[in-house]
Amino acid sequence: MRCLVTGATGYIGGRLVPELLAAGHQVRCLARTPAKLRDHTWAGSVEVVRGDVTDPASVAEAMRDVDVAYYLVHALGTGKDFEATDRRAARVFGERARAAGVRRIVYLGGLTPRGVPEHTLSPHLRSRAEVGRILLDSGVPTTVLRAAVIIGSGSASFEMLRYLTERLPVMVTPRWVRNRIQPVAVRDVLRILVGSARMPEDVSRAFDVGGPEVLTYREMMLRYAAVAGLPRRLVLPVPVLTPRLSSLWVSLVTPVPASIARPLTESLRHEVVCHERDITRYVPEPPGHPLDFDTAVSLALRRVREAQVTTRWSSAAVPGAPSDPLPTDPDWAGGSLYTDRREIAVDVPREALWRVIEGIGGENGWYSFPLAWAVRGWLDRLVGGVGLRRGRRDAARLRTGDSLDFWRVEEIQPGRLLRLRAEMRLPGLAWLEMSCEPGADGRTRYCQRAFFVPHGLLGHAYWWSVAPFHSVVFGGMARNITRTAAAHASRAEATR
Repeated sequence: MRCLVTGATGYIGGRLVPELLAAGHQVRCLARTPAKLRDHTWAGSVEVVRGDVTDPASVAEAMRDVDVAYYLVHALGTGKDFEATDRRAARVFGERARAAGVRRIVYLGGLTPRGVPEHTLSPHLRSRAEVGRILLDSGVPTTVLRAAVIIGSGSASFEMLRYLTERLPVMVTPRWVRNRIQPVAVRDVLRILVGSARMPEDVSRAFDVGGPEVLTYREMMLRYAAVAGLPRRLVLPVPVLTPRLSSLWVSLVTPVPASIARPLTESLRHEVVCHERDITRYVPEPPGHPLDFDTAVSLALRRVREAQVTTRWSSAAVPGAPSDPLPTDPDWAGGSLYTDRREIAVDVPREALWRVIEGIGGENGWYSFPLAWAVRGWLDRLVGGVGLRRGRRDAARLRTGDSLDFWRVEEIQPGRLLRLRAEMRLPGLAWLEMSCEPGADGRTRYCQRAFFVPHGLLGHAYWWSVAPFHSVVFGGMARNITRTAAAHASRAEATR
C-alpha cells in the first residue's frame, strides 16, 4: 500500500516509517521542514511532500494516490488556542482524505478514563478525544488507537519516569502516583499501527491499546528501579501538589520542560486502563507480545546505554520555537543582523576537529565558561523554555533536526559545517555556526559565527547587554574546541 505519514519528524512517526517500509509498503511523508528527514537512514526510500496539516492544498497534494493515511500530529503547547488548531487540522485531514479516496485513516490518540465527563479532562486528553471523533466522522474508515503511557527509549513518558526514579531516592510525589495506569511498549504500539493498515473496510472505530499489566505510577517507579539495578526508592505521596506544581516539579528534576510535563501529569490525574482488547481481532499478537513492563523498560534502557535511540520526545519541534532559516540578507531580518565571528588556524587534521565540533553539547558541554551556560539554561527553564537538559540523542553523531540542549540542528554537512538554531526563550532569533576548512597554508581553519536577529527594542538591548561577555563565551569556545582537537590528535598520534 501507499501510506502517508504525518508527524514523521516526531517520536512515533520517525519510528513508524521504517516499520512500514519493512512491511513492504510505500511511504510518503508530509513535513513542514523536509530537511529534518534528510539524515534518517530511510530518507532515500520515502517520498516527502512539504506542507502542513492545517493547509488544505498541501494535504490534498500529499493524499494523492494514498491508501492509508497516518495522523500522528497535534498542536499541544502552540498556544491557548491549540484545541482549535487541532480541530481545524483534523477536519482538513479528514475532508482531504475523503476527497482523495483514501481507504483508511489511522490515528494514535490518548486513552481516556471511562465515566469521566469529557469537559473535566485535561485540555490535552480532551483535544485528543475530539480529534478522534472528527476523523471517525470524516466518512473515511478510521482506526483510532488510544494509548496511555508509552514505554520506549526516548519517549517523554519514559524519560520522565527514568529521571524521576534515578535522581530521587526519596520522592515527595503528587497523589496521582496512586492512580492505575496501563503502560504499553513502543514496539507494540508500532506493531499495531502497522497492522491497522490492513483492517477490513467495514471497521471504523476506536480501540484501547495497552500492555498486559495495570500498575500505579508508584509501582512503575519501583519496578523501574529494580530493572535498572537501583536501590529501592521511597515514594511519599502528598495532597498539595496540583498539576501545575507537579509539572514544575517534573521540569525541575527531569529534562522534560514544564510545557510538555504539564499535559503528561494532567493526563495521570485519572485512572487510564483499557476496557477492551478488541484490537487483537484485527492485529493478532505474536508470541511474547504485548511486552510486559519490565521487558519494555529493559529494552529501552539497553537502547539508551548503547546509544541506539533512533527518535526522542525532543525530535519534534518545541512549541513556539523559531523555525525560520538563517537569513542571508540583513534586509530580510528587518535591517539588523548581529554577528560574532571567530577564526583560528590549527595544526590538526580536519577530521579530528570535526569530531570535536560534532560532539559538542550534552555531556561534553560547550567548551567555555560552564557556569555561564548553566545559568543561561536555568534562566530559560524559569521562563518556560527547554533549558540545557535535553542533551543529545546520540553522544557522537548528529543529524538534521536533532535537539541539542537548547539548540536544534538546522544544517549539518559532515566533516565541514554544523549550524544550530536556538530554541531558548529570546527576544529574537539566534544561530550558532561552526565549520572547518583546509587553509591555504596547509593548516585547518576553524570558523565560528553567532548570529542574532533582534525583535524590537528589547532584542537590541539583549544583544548589547550580553556583548561584553562574548569574548569569554564565544572566544573561549573557539579556543577550547581547537585545543581539544589538538589534544585528541596528539593522543591519537602517540598511540600509533
